[in-house]
Amino acid sequence: MKILISADMEGATGVTWPDDVTPGAKGWERCRSLFTSDVNAAVLGFFDGGADEVLINEAHSTMRNLLLKELDERAQMLTGRHKALSMVEGVQHGDVDGIAFVGYHAGAGTEGVLAHTYLANSITGVWLNDVRASEGLLNARVVAEFGVPVVLVTGDDVACEDALGYAPSALKVAVKDHVSRYAAVCRTPARTAADIRAAAKEAAALAVRHEPADAGPFTIAVEFDAEHLASAVTVVPGVVRAGERRVAYTSATMYEAIRTFKAVTTIASAAVEEQYG
Repeated sequence: MKILISADMEGATGVTWPDDVTPGAKGWERCRSLFTSDVNAAVLGFFDGGADEVLINEAHSTMRNLLLKELDERAQMLTGRHKALSMVEGVQHGDVDGIAFVGYHAGAGTEGVLAHTYLANSITGVWLNDVRASEGLLNARVVAEFGVPVVLVTGDDVACEDALGYAPSALKVAVKDHVSRYAAVCRTPARTAADIRAAAKEAAALAVRHEPADAGPFTIAVEFDAEHLASAVTVVPGVVRAGERRVAYTSATMYEAIRTFKAVTTIASAAVEEQYG
């Protein structure tokens, strides 16, 4: 049994504000160990549950945040950016039996600690076939095309509620309770590590590949906080204006849809000058 862990940071234990997840910041240095603890707890739990192999795909920002030396030696870690499937890189090779979303968060335009979708502020909302979409929903639809079930989701309580919509059978572990965008009631690392490990052990039984989903086509709409970002991303083939600050495109598969989404967000990010989107 092979498990892939997609590891994001905003939903990690103790993380509550931008400094905690901004590479190079003092808060980030402190929270790297907390983030690594959550991921390692999932690793340990999956091996407890019978996994033969666990691959961790770094999915936050620079994708160079986890502390490799603190991970269980049986695990492997894929670190660094510019990967074909970004947050779920590795799922496309046909050897993954289940995937865990560790440290996930709510989507742009909703409540939740550091809620966003790919870009921290520039994107104010994303919709997949008219349903508001988080990163969890988008990634769940991608991995479904490869026959891989989402078996575990960790993050704040809002992220766990969001996961009920896209992975109802997955185990959920809330490591903190949302109070505001920048505040949460946090469990201690010892408690969250124990909770995540226990859930991952149980979730391993859900890691059973299924027939690849074929639910296309997929229409994705993206709303920005500034008109010029909507204009900028229309250089991507197939992306058209759908409002003053909104664009949309349709793809036959989620594989194609997420790769187009990656292009849209990359161009939008490059079009922001300092604090003005």
